[in-house]
Amino acid sequence: MSLNAAFIFLADGANSDTDRQRVSTPTVNLTVIGAADYDDAETVARQLVADGIDAIELCGGFGFAGTERIAAAVDGRAAVGAVRFDGHPGLNGKSGDTVFGKPRRDTSQQMRG
Repeated sequence: MSLNAAFIFLADGANSDTDRQRVSTPTVNLTVIGAADYDDAETVARQLVADGIDAIELCGGFGFAGTERIAAAVDGRAAVGAVRFDGHPGLNGKSGDTVFGKPRRDTSQQMRG
């Protein structure tokens, strides 16, 4: 049985309908999708889960709040993980949390442990 996984990256001007690619190996089927912002990524994540994706990995541009938003969007129906950068080179050294806005709910205390 193969793992059905996805990687979502953030890119200004990305079109999640067309900026996507699929790579299949004997053990992993990976769908890679570019999203324009957190709102777009939430929509993509829900669509991926509906299509049978088991795990979603997020690029380093997703901050803690962005990762929480995607986890909330899939509501436990897929594992969600993230590559982590303190400041993402593709976002001018900033976190996606700074670029794309605040979390939908306050997760600051949760993330600090």
